[in-house]
Amino acid sequence: MQSIDWIVLSLTLLFIVVYGAWKTKGQQSVQDYIKGGNETKWWTIGLSVMATQASAITFLSTPGQAFHSGMGFVQFYFGLPIAMVVICLVFIPIYHKLNVYTAYEYLESRFDQKTRILTAILFLIQRGLAAGITIFAPAIILSAVLGWDLITLNVIIGVLVIIYTVSGGTKAVSVTQKQQMAVIFAGMFIAFYIILQYLPDDITFSKALEIAGASGKMQVLDFSWDLNNRYTVWTGILGGTFLMLSYFGTDQSQVQRYLSGKSLRESQLGLIFNGLLKVPMQFFILLVGVMVFVFYQFNSSPLNFNPKAEEAVINSKYAAEYKTLELNHQNIEEQKKVLIAKGLTDESKKQLAVLNEKDVELKEQAKTIIKKASSEVETNDKDYVFIGFILKYLPAGLVGLLLAVILSAAMSSTASELNALASTTTIDLYKRNTSNEYSDEHYVKVSKWFTLGWGVLAILVACVANLFDNLIQLVNIIGSIFYGNVLGIFLLAFFVKFVKGRSVFIAAIITQLIIIIVWFMDILPYLWLNLLGCVIVMTIATIIEVISSNSSTENS
Repeated sequence: MQSIDWIVLSLTLLFIVVYGAWKTKGQQSVQDYIKGGNETKWWTIGLSVMATQASAITFLSTPGQAFHSGMGFVQFYFGLPIAMVVICLVFIPIYHKLNVYTAYEYLESRFDQKTRILTAILFLIQRGLAAGITIFAPAIILSAVLGWDLITLNVIIGVLVIIYTVSGGTKAVSVTQKQQMAVIFAGMFIAFYIILQYLPDDITFSKALEIAGASGKMQVLDFSWDLNNRYTVWTGILGGTFLMLSYFGTDQSQVQRYLSGKSLRESQLGLIFNGLLKVPMQFFILLVGVMVFVFYQFNSSPLNFNPKAEEAVINSKYAAEYKTLELNHQNIEEQKKVLIAKGLTDESKKQLAVLNEKDVELKEQAKTIIKKASSEVETNDKDYVFIGFILKYLPAGLVGLLLAVILSAAMSSTASELNALASTTTIDLYKRNTSNEYSDEHYVKVSKWFTLGWGVLAILVACVANLFDNLIQLVNIIGSIFYGNVLGIFLLAFFVKFVKGRSVFIAAIITQLIIIIVWFMDILPYLWLNLLGCVIVMTIATIIEVISSNSSTENS
């Protein structure tokens, strides 16, 4: 990185932190601190909702996902617009009517206190872990490619977020997320434009798409029912809808974004705005990854994009074996260049597909060798593809901007999570279970302390976390383990009026144990856990209630 990159990066992050703290200083009421004074406009809600979901993981992992596997990951988001409509029609009117601070307050009025507390605790567990991962994700990647100290990066990201989130609460999160999304959109569009400019003069955008298609990267839709395939139209529409319903409808980190709306209509418009823009945004980010793939059809690429992995194997006794794979990889790259230069015919497309398969096999062999060289180094390089391209090929200044994109995304999602964790802890656990009556100022102070506490815990989780198969998948896996169960509880509350709190409480505990076992044994792809958890908790709760009612009738 050059001096201009450091200047761009530092000024961008400093502006966001100072602006958020200054814009929202001096809030003394719970209404202002937790619900932003109910002053938020619909476009701010929409951008805030989007920024909460679009963490740094989105901008690190998604392009790498497309580089390796193509555009199919966009199917994961197909259920989102459906979920937005359902939430606008069912969830938001109920929350606004009851004037709740958290989603879980409603569950006590419908069921009982223990069901409210259990659901809040399930949220705190999964979102507390996710908050650590949203800090850890960019930190470990930047640490590997820039040589920065991982622990220091975790602390820097966490402390920056804590400063303005503690200072301004929900309003600080919302106002800073507008600035962060502006940085994110600008950075990604500039990166996309530059990638296209770096392609050979005779390679137009349509030609680039043709090359990507011939390499199997442009298959967007998969209508198969293969459960071994994580991303199909059906997993997106069915599993994805239930995941999005759970996330946007019952996860306080999202619910708090639209509970701050000026009115019911503003909240609904904000979510519809998110539903309309989110899928195209994810499609575009994946397309950036595909264009990076096309770029590397004309430029040499490493066998593994994780610099730590290559360093480990080169300094081991397996260096010669790895070097042979690198030479074979370079040979395949040269053959692909020759094929593309001659023009893509049906026959050359088949040859290109064969070469790509051979290259994938080489990369898998490379991972095996890297693992032999060092069991501690991450062999999966999906999360390193885009950042590696940025640092090697983008001009000075833009490197700083793209790093600001990644860190802004980390800060925006982490701020929402800490804000929601603190609100839930304050309202659902502390305030609900204390016998004393305190002033608004007291609860604001308590919420600030809880924000600080969750921030420190998130930093600690980030410092001890280990890289998973793919970071964007890890966050969704954690959510899928809990979300289906929580969504089922809310759907019972909304639509199955004869089911009482005791039945739901028992069913929720049983369901959570079942889902953890199903996930641990790898019986289903993780997206299906959302549907399974929802169905199981609703079924068990209904059965328990029916049996209890019959027993009561017989005894009477």
